[in-house]
Amino acid sequence: MKNSFLFLFLCLGFLLSAQEISNFEKSPIFPGCESKPIDELKTCFNTKMNTFIFEEFKVPQVAIDSNYKGEVNVLFEVGKDGEISIIYVDAVYDELKIETQRVFDSLPKAKAGSYNGKPIFFQYSLGIKIPLVNPSEIQTQEVINNKIDIKALTEEDLNTDVSSEYENVNDSIVKYTKKEYSSQLNIPFTHNYYARFDQQMNGLGTNSHTAAKPFTYDEVSTYYDFKAEKEALIKGSDSWWSKKLWNEHLVEVQGKDYWFTVDPIFDLQVGKDTEADFNTTYNNTRGIFIQAGLGKNFNFSTSIYESQGRFAQYFNQYAESLQAEGGEPIVPGRGLSKRFKNGGFDYPVAEAYLSYTPAKFLNIQFGHGKNFIGDGYRSLLQSDATSPYPFLKLNTKFWKIKYTNTWMWLRDVRAEVTEDGAFLTKYMANHYLSWNVSKRLNVGLFESVLWANDNDRGFDINYLNPVIFYRAIEFSTGQDAGNAILGASAKYKWNNKVNIYGQFILDEFAINDITAGNKSWRNKFGYQVGFKYFDAFKIDNLLLQLEYNRVRPYTYSHNSIILNYAHNNQPMAHLWGANFSEAIAIGRYNYKRWFADAKFIFGKRGFDFNEGEDFANYGSNIFRSEVNRNANTGVTVGQGNTTNVFQADLGGGYIINTATNLRLFTNITFRNYNPQANTAAALNTSTAWFTVGVRTDLFNWYNDF
Repeated sequence: MKNSFLFLFLCLGFLLSAQEISNFEKSPIFPGCESKPIDELKTCFNTKMNTFIFEEFKVPQVAIDSNYKGEVNVLFEVGKDGEISIIYVDAVYDELKIETQRVFDSLPKAKAGSYNGKPIFFQYSLGIKIPLVNPSEIQTQEVINNKIDIKALTEEDLNTDVSSEYENVNDSIVKYTKKEYSSQLNIPFTHNYYARFDQQMNGLGTNSHTAAKPFTYDEVSTYYDFKAEKEALIKGSDSWWSKKLWNEHLVEVQGKDYWFTVDPIFDLQVGKDTEADFNTTYNNTRGIFIQAGLGKNFNFSTSIYESQGRFAQYFNQYAESLQAEGGEPIVPGRGLSKRFKNGGFDYPVAEAYLSYTPAKFLNIQFGHGKNFIGDGYRSLLQSDATSPYPFLKLNTKFWKIKYTNTWMWLRDVRAEVTEDGAFLTKYMANHYLSWNVSKRLNVGLFESVLWANDNDRGFDINYLNPVIFYRAIEFSTGQDAGNAILGASAKYKWNNKVNIYGQFILDEFAINDITAGNKSWRNKFGYQVGFKYFDAFKIDNLLLQLEYNRVRPYTYSHNSIILNYAHNNQPMAHLWGANFSEAIAIGRYNYKRWFADAKFIFGKRGFDFNEGEDFANYGSNIFRSEVNRNANTGVTVGQGNTTNVFQADLGGGYIINTATNLRLFTNITFRNYNPQANTAAALNTSTAWFTVGVRTDLFNWYNDF
């Protein structure tokens, strides 16, 4: 009996408490309902709202002509300021949606609803019947009263404060306004996408600097309107799935002083290699891509990939030739892998960086990724052909100058340099100064030094100074303490449609050897010259490019096998290493969401024989020591196992999602290798490799090694 009374008492207390809590809530007040009692405010709001819509709504002619009978479904909100706004509207005809929006835009401002005396927002759903009927037949149904869990209000002050803080966060969220396109985030560097704004960046009179890549959105948005580009390519309906498929990030969130986007990453492709002894090639990449901004000056990005793939025979053989200590293959451009099933590779990759702009003239980035210096398809200074690596980068821009400092932590993963199974760490520091001499001419100066952790000196603080000559430091720390390289670049804008560019790299030279004219091995240098023609032959968005690269034997190598210009067994500059000449012809075209690319490469390379009695170093393999060179004089480009190379890549496709650069693509590669002698490094091969797939295009992935 006592238990029964106790139960009754508790139930009565709960009912009284629930009644008290419900009295904390007050519905929004539509104009004209101010004098109504609280318990009649909802009914009055419904009546006034429906009457207004009935009187103002003009049924579009298309609905009248088709004798349409149905309903317009509206989800709307009465905000904390009393504004009535549509969240979502669904109807058969776009004209009905437009008319609904017009009517709601003309609604008078209501008085906000409240809870516990504090303004909150209310959401409602509404069905507008077509043809219109008397307001008394329309039912307005409240779908969300507020975001507070009323039953949890046992300690009013404490819970109200916590709930208000949470609601303030929610209430601060606004419609995403494509913040990334004016941020200090990097524009994902692909030659195909950068071609879309290359012409605008190279216009006469611009003070842009186009060599150090990737660019940030902020520096390019001065010359190119990313938002206009995306808006011009909008397609599909207003439905959620359509916008996410064609035009928007999967997740877009923006608040008062922050924003972020989240997207899936895909690279799903299948293909056929005519030379391979297996049936199909494939790649299966899944991942996630996050971009964000905090305040005006801080941004970050991260991308995580999980991949399995089997590629063309020549690609797979190259990956095996790059293997690290322990026998793990290295997928070119991506990184270490494990063998997967029948001749495939399992290769996870992660890239990320922080971008901070403390002043308008300075951007600081710290991350794990890749960088590129040059205006061409290749770079002889610093390329993005290798695997990602940790880096710290400073971009300083003032007057007519952009000054880029990059410090990198690299790895040598070969068996002959590892200790106790640990890969060898080495370091690289680069300076690149770009100067717009005139509105047509740009020149650049480059210096780089690479050093290892000998004598346990680690990251040498001498190289942290961003305005010092590395060659002098290399000399002062010891002849073999580092490997310094000098370089220069130039670009001339012939007019708004044509520019000419070039690079020169100098690893080592001796004046006496040059003047002697005996083609000494010590004359280690290379050069590039190129030409770009925008809107070629008056065809909008057609880019034609010609480029020639030539690098003498032994360039980028060193008498110490550690101090080569490489990372993860891949060159940090041109991916052919040294001892080659190469001519490239490229065409790129885009029309709306469609794109097409064509690339033709004609080259001559000189490989080592490494057979019989000939194990000399002919200067192509930058990982070998110069001590084993084949000769001191008479050294020429292409010496050794001379190999003629031809490769053609023809591709095209359709951009599915313009915000994420998700693409449907197809590509066919024709590749012919014709060496003087068949060796492990240079096999006589002739390949046709066809692929088709869908890819989130965020980086350059080269297959022309």
